[in-house]
Amino acid sequence: MKRIATAVAAVMLLAGCGGDPLSSGGSGQSSSDTIVVGSANFPESRLIAEIYAEALSAKGVKVTKKLNIGNRELYFKGVQDGSIDLIPEYTGVLLRHVKKESTEVAPDEVYEALKKALPSGLIVLDKSTAEDKDAVVVTKATVAQYSLKSIEDLVPYCKNLVFGGPPEFQQRPDGLAGLKAKYNCEFKEFKALDVGGPVTVAALKDGSVQAADLFTTDSAISANDFVALEDPKNLFAAQNVTPLINEKKASEQVRSILNAISKKLDTKTLLDLNAKLSAKQEADKVAKDWLASAGI
Repeated sequence: MKRIATAVAAVMLLAGCGGDPLSSGGSGQSSSDTIVVGSANFPESRLIAEIYAEALSAKGVKVTKKLNIGNRELYFKGVQDGSIDLIPEYTGVLLRHVKKESTEVAPDEVYEALKKALPSGLIVLDKSTAEDKDAVVVTKATVAQYSLKSIEDLVPYCKNLVFGGPPEFQQRPDGLAGLKAKYNCEFKEFKALDVGGPVTVAALKDGSVQAADLFTTDSAISANDFVALEDPKNLFAAQNVTPLINEKKASEQVRSILNAISKKLDTKTLLDLNAKLSAKQEADKVAKDWLASAGI
């Protein structure tokens, strides 16, 4: 699943806003009585991190936040070195990150494989039914021009089209490499854009790219009459939202709170919450309102 600038650029951006996002007061490890909640650099990740942080804090757990860190290639290092304790993750893309040769695609199979593949000291708690998958997205005009329904239908035309997505999509096994390996689809050109954000949406709308990587819970897909192409060969494995946490910080209380969130979080909820973010509501307010409505 799912992300904006290169690792170096992300560090520089956040350093300009108050220091290295992965620093922890110079210790490298977070305080033993504090859970450091991180997020990737796209709105949905920040929202779910706010949900985790608010729910824990409301129950008396000491929490600090390091949001908008960057892509998985960057923030996962922080999770491993202990400067980040908890971060929202997506089962399929995380599995491919820690075990590139993985072949599991169904939700439960991916989840069980992920639990076994994680480095020592890291665990995932209960997965939610909420799923946000990467998707190859095109406009309705492109669908009509080439009679498209699936990625497979796109294959004869890939060589004539420009694809847009986050820079890391070029290297990830479920990115350009996966499109070539599973579908024999090689695009004429790749344009590095943002992580399923306004730059990517604008590029699709103005035709500077003809296909792009967006997330299935992105309200921009329906708002702009875009079409997410079907993925019959399962390039994109199941991507259920789940908390990735430092095992030492996963007390029974913390597990209970986070598992309660996962139990309530489904795909429709994600779509609704993302729509509120698109309407310019602040992520922390959206998080608090949802937790109250969910009784958590």
